[in-house]
Amino acid sequence: MAEKDVTEVFQRLRAIMAEHAAGMDVVADGPTGYRLNTRHVRKDGYVLMFGAVEVRKRYVSYHLMPVYMAPPGVLPISEQLRRRMQGKASFDLARIDEDLFAELSELTRRAVSVADSSP
Repeated sequence: MAEKDVTEVFQRLRAIMAEHAAGMDVVADGPTGYRLNTRHVRKDGYVLMFGAVEVRKRYVSYHLMPVYMAPPGVLPISEQLRRRMQGKASFDLARIDEDLFAELSELTRRAVSVADSSP
């Protein structure tokens, strides 16, 4: 995959994550990474991460921590998007896919309410 393609995917995914950043803290914003933290601080001082977008060598990772934290069924994921899942809260995308991007945008919108209700 050409570096340009990964850059375009990153820019689109970064825009999706940034669209939902109200009420959160941007802790990284550069050409290869974007990260949002919630404002929830655990008793031990750890600030909970909401999500991140990271450029890898051949793909872009979209991390969305509320997917990991949410009770089953609260954040439904299509089979098409589930095939891009790595672990419990990350999605790897190597090309622009309007349907997946629209689903990620909706999933991220819903994830904000999960993050807002976390203890």
